[in-house]
Amino acid sequence: MLDLAPRRRARRASLTPMIDVVFLLLVFFMLAARFGTDFAVPMNLASGGDGYSGPPRIVDVLPEGERLNGVPMTGDTLLAELAALMETPDDAIILRPGEGAVLQRVIDVMAAFEPHGFTTLALVE
Repeated sequence: MLDLAPRRRARRASLTPMIDVVFLLLVFFMLAARFGTDFAVPMNLASGGDGYSGPPRIVDVLPEGERLNGVPMTGDTLLAELAALMETPDDAIILRPGEGAVLQRVIDVMAAFEPHGFTTLALVE
């Protein structure tokens, strides 16, 4: 038998559509994924209806330390002085971040108050 048709070259499959699908799936899963876990700081905020009673309890959170009512103090001294100023552990403590204090520093101070029962905090600017 005589075959007069020219021979065709075999075509290779194109990888472009498969690469497009892979990138679309990658983008989809990146956008749908949750990056990290959400973190909430549990705290009871002082409400304006209760009023403020007792001596002032203003804690300035600075980058290098804390001040209680303008007096520089360290962690243990600060907690002892706060306990002396409080009538009940539910009394409000006013936290005021100082110039240059980062948010993590404020959260660390708040976390140090919680084990000692100081949970009613008011954060001011």
